[in-house]
Amino acid sequence: MKDQGRSTRKRTGGRLRPSHKKKKHELGRQPTETTVGETKLRTIDARGNTEKVRALSTDVASVAADGETVQAEIQDVVENDANPNYVRRNIVTKGALVETSEGRARVTSRPGQTGNVNAVLVDE
Repeated sequence: MKDQGRSTRKRTGGRLRPSHKKKKHELGRQPTETTVGETKLRTIDARGNTEKVRALSTDVASVAADGETVQAEIQDVVENDANPNYVRRNIVTKGALVETSEGRARVTSRPGQTGNVNAVLVDE
């Protein structure tokens, strides 16, 4: 286990071995790959008193343009820098370029973390 910001080598060049493996609360979860389709949400308990809403699939985006926000229907994923295969599988992540009823928009939110898709209209 690598501590955050900690080097794996000593100043002398010797190797620093981890003191323990990850504990159950330190483990991560599988990423929620939000697809384009009928809206399905899943609520999970995050650490503390908070809940996290994950979007398993969605077909609606809040698109902002010229100071106004409009609910637009997502038709297709056009480009996704996170993973080229996400375009074929219609997976929406932050930074993805989606085709909406208002035009092409770049996603600014994290649908798998926040449960909704916020996007900004792109000029092309």
